[in-house]
Amino acid sequence: MRSAPTILHLDMDAFFAAAEQAAKPSLRGKPVVVGGLGPRGVVATASYEARRFGVHSAMPMAQARRLAPNAAYLVPRFSLYRAVSEQVMELLRRLSPLVEPLSLDEAFVDLEAGGSARDAATAREAGERLRADIRAATGLTGSVGLAGSKMIAKIASEEAKPDGLVLIEPGTERELLGPKSVRILPGVGPATGEHLRRAGMTTVADLAGAGEDELVRLLGKAHGESLYRMARGYDDRPVVAERDAKSVSVEDTFDVDLHDRLRVRIEVERLAERCVQRLRGAGRSGRTVVLKVRRYDFSTLTRSETLRGPTDDPVVVREAAARLLEAVDTTGGVRLLGVGVTGLADYTQEDLFAQAAAERAAAEAEAAEASGAEPGGAHGGDGAEEERSRGGATVVPAVPAGAGAAVGTGAGGAGVPDGQAVAAAAGRGEPEGGERRWAAGQDVRHAEYGAGWVQGSGLGRVTVRFEEPWSAAPGRVRTFRADDPELEPSDPLPLVAGQSSWPASLPKSRSEDGGGGSARP
Repeated sequence: MRSAPTILHLDMDAFFAAAEQAAKPSLRGKPVVVGGLGPRGVVATASYEARRFGVHSAMPMAQARRLAPNAAYLVPRFSLYRAVSEQVMELLRRLSPLVEPLSLDEAFVDLEAGGSARDAATAREAGERLRADIRAATGLTGSVGLAGSKMIAKIASEEAKPDGLVLIEPGTERELLGPKSVRILPGVGPATGEHLRRAGMTTVADLAGAGEDELVRLLGKAHGESLYRMARGYDDRPVVAERDAKSVSVEDTFDVDLHDRLRVRIEVERLAERCVQRLRGAGRSGRTVVLKVRRYDFSTLTRSETLRGPTDDPVVVREAAARLLEAVDTTGGVRLLGVGVTGLADYTQEDLFAQAAAERAAAEAEAAEASGAEPGGAHGGDGAEEERSRGGATVVPAVPAGAGAAVGTGAGGAGVPDGQAVAAAAGRGEPEGGERRWAAGQDVRHAEYGAGWVQGSGLGRVTVRFEEPWSAAPGRVRTFRADDPELEPSDPLPLVAGQSSWPASLPKSRSEDGGGGSARP
């Protein structure tokens, strides 16, 4: 525990929804809900205007629509959120080399390590300056908590919401925590909270008064001891700049339960390919492949297979996931599928059997070409599909309309759910079944009218509002054919005018370091 409040916790206010309001002048001051728009979608973020109707994160989207039928419902635009997040993280890194990102919109900063603060006065000054810099760079607001420990700093930032700063002086922690619910402490979820309630403990003061022995008896040694320390205000966890990734995973929730076994297998193979793409993008390999299946009755099964060594080979991961699927009964229907890789490493030890299989398949393809036969013919076409997969062009069905994806990669904004993947299917305006699909909230550009965003689509039509983040008033609305050749998907615009090197527009020092580029994830 520190004697000065030099640990800062930043939490951006309603980040996804606020970014959408900043990008779309017509939505400012109005209820906005971001999330999966399919029948089984969930709310990722709700604006403060939508929260007045009772809408909140993780709520089923169907329930949110009932509570706030007139709100704007948009798919996530993660390319925009990541670009803005990088701007914010760069500002934090200016304060200190010790920045611990928890998600795209949340991080701890050790102000003392960066020489930005040494006491309460200088810590408050640094926090206020940070809030002003974030608003100037992004047009968004963030709430700041300052304290002598990470736990109390996070609680302080919650107290500061929205758009505020709360500083908690070291030595006052127990007084602050005492009357609060036990759920405010890290590691106390619904199940633990209910267990403690049945034992007569509902406030943090109750925990502190119960004593360590009683908490150990109720919750076990590790959890009980940790909870007792936190209830007394003790938290000596350091701010850690580099947090090792523990897993990489991707999952989809389907609008309609999948019953066809072949379709389930195809979806698993597609998820395995996407998982490996994320794995390679992070420069990692993994040793254990995990399959997650949520059935029609909401029961969730998890199966795993540990390989001989780490791999980032899509064939190896795909085949392992397929083997795991064989042990799962899917006859009643499947509502969610996920594929992940754990046991991450920075190197790859290729699977010799997979390599041998690949070499055999290549030899068979060459022999088939020489004889004039179609490659993979001896396997009913499966061999050809496998060859296309190895080439990085796997032919798979489109992403389900209500799909969701998640990445558990740990640090630097990567442990954040990658949101509802509905935008992946419709967000590029790609044709499906002969008709282009457009997602609500998607960025577009028209040859005549310029930049805008999709308000809605259906029945072969798409409605677009043409406005930019810096527009003085809401833009005009136009409706086009869904296949209009003059309407194209577009990259997000910067939220603040004059950012020529978006997304790396903030700092001159950054652009000098070559930090510019597109806003693509």
